[in-house]
Amino acid sequence: MTSTVPAPVTRTADGSALQAVLLDMDGTLVDTEGFWWDVEVEVFASLGHTLDDTWRHVVVGGPMSRSAGFLIEATGADIALAELTLLLNQGFEDRIDRTLPLMPGAARLLAELAAYEIPTALVSASHRRIIDRVLTSLGPQHFALTVAGDEVERTKPHPDPYLFAAAGLGADPTRCAVVEDTATGVAAAEAAGCHVVAVPSVAPISPAARRTVVTSLEEVDLAFLRGLITV
Repeated sequence: MTSTVPAPVTRTADGSALQAVLLDMDGTLVDTEGFWWDVEVEVFASLGHTLDDTWRHVVVGGPMSRSAGFLIEATGADIALAELTLLLNQGFEDRIDRTLPLMPGAARLLAELAAYEIPTALVSASHRRIIDRVLTSLGPQHFALTVAGDEVERTKPHPDPYLFAAAGLGADPTRCAVVEDTATGVAAAEAAGCHVVAVPSVAPISPAARRTVVTSLEEVDLAFLRGLITV
């Protein structure tokens, strides 16, 4: 964490007051939302249970405690939350060790933010052990700060992770642009007061005030993000 004092509002020549960019990880920068569901299906199959595909929209984007807890309750599986969490994290790690595809446009966007020295944070509901593994592919040098779901008292959809990240970068949350792929993450960012770019991965997300919806990160660059925050 660099500072907890919000930076003064400064504007670029185009009138932007953007102070920081806060990025979600799974489904936003790396194409892994499907990995989580596949692992959940496999783990519950080993326990003798079949997951209903409609549950995928319930568990996507949330903290491990919520998604795992929901699946235990929905299936009646005889397993403790702590044990299931370990199995899911291990299964996910095994998958990303084999392949970790980046979302289209992710590498270019990270390189551009770094080139223009835009304060950037990675804000994920995934646990620290997962984030650190993924960072080896994303490049830790692209982020001044990373926030894991098991490092805040309340993770997404609560605003805490994004408030924590903004404070850590010395930025005003209302001057931050957030990029998210799920309704859970969007809710967290909007509750924190941030401007949101939604790139839906699993379930549709509708446009709203202070929320712009795009189909791919390839539509997002620094000029686009600066254009969101002009007052």
